[in-house]
Amino acid sequence: MDLKLTGTVKQLLPEQSGESRNGPWRKQELILETEGKFPKPVCIVAWGDNIDQFAIEEGERLTAYIDIASREYNGRWYTDVKAWKVERESEGSGGPPRMPADEPFPEPPGDDDDSLPF
Repeated sequence: MDLKLTGTVKQLLPEQSGESRNGPWRKQELILETEGKFPKPVCIVAWGDNIDQFAIEEGERLTAYIDIASREYNGRWYTDVKAWKVERESEGSGGPPRMPADEPFPEPPGDDDDSLPF
């Protein structure tokens, strides 16, 4: 099952960390507002090294590939929406890659000879 959500990051919550019996852990939650006629806020969690790899910022539009898992604790059920991959609008869109705004456009190689090579 390939689940993904596309929307705008409305809020990036502070990173949380701790120690469990399996060792140290880190997580960061973000609120992604979905698109469409009736947009909905969805709390998505990034774990461990994905926090640094994703480098998510408030206000950006992205697609989050997610896993949904529920667990029971003391008779109550809790559900997590975990991101395992994030794509920005320009990534994977099938179009040409964008040039960073701070880089000058490269000059084409040229010579002063106007003759054609064929």
